[in-house]
Amino acid sequence: MRQSSSPAAPTATPAPYAERLGLPWWAWPAGLAVAGLLAAELWLGATGFRAWLPFVLLIPGTVAALWWLGRIRVEVRDGELRVDDAHLPVRHVADAVPLDAAGRREVLGVGADPLAFVVQRPWIGGAVQVVLDDPADPTPFWVVSTRHPVELATALLAARDAA
Repeated sequence: MRQSSSPAAPTATPAPYAERLGLPWWAWPAGLAVAGLLAAELWLGATGFRAWLPFVLLIPGTVAALWWLGRIRVEVRDGELRVDDAHLPVRHVADAVPLDAAGRREVLGVGADPLAFVVQRPWIGGAVQVVLDDPADPTPFWVVSTRHPVELATALLAARDAA
């Protein structure tokens, strides 16, 4: 038997997937405008230092709330699906189904399973349903919002096949 002297070909590792489920651009000016209007309303009824207190509290509070709403990250990396603080090893993924807005509404609608793990952002239309194959876990599936459902499902299945 003849052995090749060339080095072994590197194994293909699936490309990692990463996405931040941030707010749409228009939510920032709209949220800040509402906070500014509310602060101005409160400013009209107060005098002295109390007149500026609504601006000092509401504007930074609104910025913090808008940042907090868009902080969730979805990643497929190091053999895991990571959604914020939740981690799912890809070896437990049976299937990944990309969903459009109508499919997400059907999965999360009237017949939804109450044991499902759901990270849903209403300003994002697409999602991925990740069906689990773990007899020790009562969670039947995950539903995760994403702007790129096909890419996330493909990355999950590629990472599962590589594991």
